[in-house]
Amino acid sequence: MGTHFTSESVAAGHPDKICDQVSDAVLDAALSADPKSRVAVETLVTTNRIIMAGEVTCPAKLEFAVIARQVIRDLGYTNGIYDFSHRSPVSVYIHAQSPDISQGVDSGGAGDQGMMYGFACNETPEFMPLPIALAHRLVARMDEMREDRVMPFLRPDGKSEVKVTYVNGRPDSIDQVVLAVPHDPGVSAAEVKQQLVRWVIEPVCKLYGYKPPARSGITVNGTGKWEVGGPASDTGVTGRKIIVDTYGSFARHGGGAFSGKDPTKVDRSAAYATRYIAKNIVAAGMADRCEVRVAYVIGQREPIARGIETFGTGRVPDERIARFAWSLLDLSVRGIIEGLDLRRPIYRETARYGHFGRSAFPWENIKPKRKVS
Repeated sequence: MGTHFTSESVAAGHPDKICDQVSDAVLDAALSADPKSRVAVETLVTTNRIIMAGEVTCPAKLEFAVIARQVIRDLGYTNGIYDFSHRSPVSVYIHAQSPDISQGVDSGGAGDQGMMYGFACNETPEFMPLPIALAHRLVARMDEMREDRVMPFLRPDGKSEVKVTYVNGRPDSIDQVVLAVPHDPGVSAAEVKQQLVRWVIEPVCKLYGYKPPARSGITVNGTGKWEVGGPASDTGVTGRKIIVDTYGSFARHGGGAFSGKDPTKVDRSAAYATRYIAKNIVAAGMADRCEVRVAYVIGQREPIARGIETFGTGRVPDERIARFAWSLLDLSVRGIIEGLDLRRPIYRETARYGHFGRSAFPWENIKPKRKVS
């Protein structure tokens, strides 16, 4: 008898992810102009409308509307049928960072308060929980099939959900896969499902070494019909997919969103730091599962709390794990930013398919094995 765990992800063209990518494209543009730029930008999209608001302190004049339109064009919203496109009106309400916050950050303090968690496990090659790893791969593959014209009848937007059976704490089988994606009404629902099984579900399950669920365990467009997705059917806002962005609810979350924030905001940078530490602990064979937690106060440089949990999976004494963990990275705000080289324009790519489990990002690096007494 097993237990079940379910996680979801969303396609790059999902309304909330449009907003995350626009906000992070602004961050990348600011960091390209000046690595010490301060950014905290929120985006909202709805029917034929884009609204941007927040704070940016940068010596260069950034064309916020141009940045937003380019992201939206890249995501495939170029057809009038979507009632939202790169030609939709853009309203911008962006000003400089508050001087009250700035004075604390200038001295190396955190740009916000809060709790951050990092997690890793040895269920997948990415050191991520299997349900969220599968969910991300499914929507990424679905987007790829549309962009490469293998399934040209698909339209931007989409979601996935995966139910995995665990036996004795380990993944055993994939029980259910749910996909939702808008498509050309000229293609039947049966054909869409058949093609998604062939080109998306079967290859992704095989990639992780599992059989796809039986056809009765596969759902495509549960309402039976989805023709037009995007902001015209569902308003999007930056920061509404924090569980999709992290571990698919497999691990705890401090509640802070990532996108649109420069690395002085520890909501983002400390979450990356704790993932880095947790992943290195698991990769070193010290535990099968690890959670690292920290907490910060606005304006202060060092965390006010830190801890490690291995859920009974530790393979070496806790004291040895702690010595190894805290030697990996200086957890002051400046130490994280410099140690992970975070003042670079790398963030737009994080804003789809999850911030963790992809080797392109510095917080995913594994340090060479070394002896820790």
